[in-house]
Amino acid sequence: MIVTLDHGRVRELRLARPPANALNPELMRALRVALADARADACEGIVISGAPGRFSGGLDVPELLTLRRDGMRDAWQTLFGLLQDIADSDVPIATALTGHSPAGGTVIALFSDYRVFADGPFVMGLNEVQVGIPLPEPIFRALVLVVGARQAERLAVGGLLVGPAEALRCGVVDEVVPVDEVIPRAIAWTTELLTRPRVAMSSTRKMARKALRDVFAWITPENVDTVVDQWFSVETQTVMKALAAKLGKRS
Repeated sequence: MIVTLDHGRVRELRLARPPANALNPELMRALRVALADARADACEGIVISGAPGRFSGGLDVPELLTLRRDGMRDAWQTLFGLLQDIADSDVPIATALTGHSPAGGTVIALFSDYRVFADGPFVMGLNEVQVGIPLPEPIFRALVLVVGARQAERLAVGGLLVGPAEALRCGVVDEVVPVDEVIPRAIAWTTELLTRPRVAMSSTRKMARKALRDVFAWITPENVDTVVDQWFSVETQTVMKALAAKLGKRS
């Protein structure tokens, strides 16, 4: 589910779960293992990428709807663990958003150091509210840190999906480039950052990302149980099942 490609000191971890790179527990665990392997192999930078036209379609709703409470709790804990792995990374991580990146695709990007988005008819954003999922607090806090309080409120409460120009304008991404340049540009940014004196860059980066790491203090058993309760609420289940049925008709 993860294709590993080395570009000098930078390792690319390419999501490879067609057709949409939808995030199920298996893919999230595979990405966590790949991140750990990169650390073990002393990689100095990481790029998380996807397929041309599609970075990730977000959570695999049809599969997650088959899970009972314990399985759903494990799925949320796996997602939060993945995001914490990215936030806590000792080396810089860039996200190469190679196409559509709604919901979970955007969430992964928020916790990375740098985001490059493909120009074209693509969308990204936290549309959880539109599909009946209350946005978990750590994800909202990360959004605030990236785009500021007012833009975070506008994007999250409305569950908005935005195109490349608007994503760049409001600060969700750092660059917009043609789709075939997204991965090379993310690699170039990471490689260029590694030219800085290592101790100075690393210690300053650690300080700059402290607020992002601190959002995970929210992850307690009680708060995870609240997220699971919300998932199994009548409203969320109704909207999710309607969405799954719609997706099924498209396949």
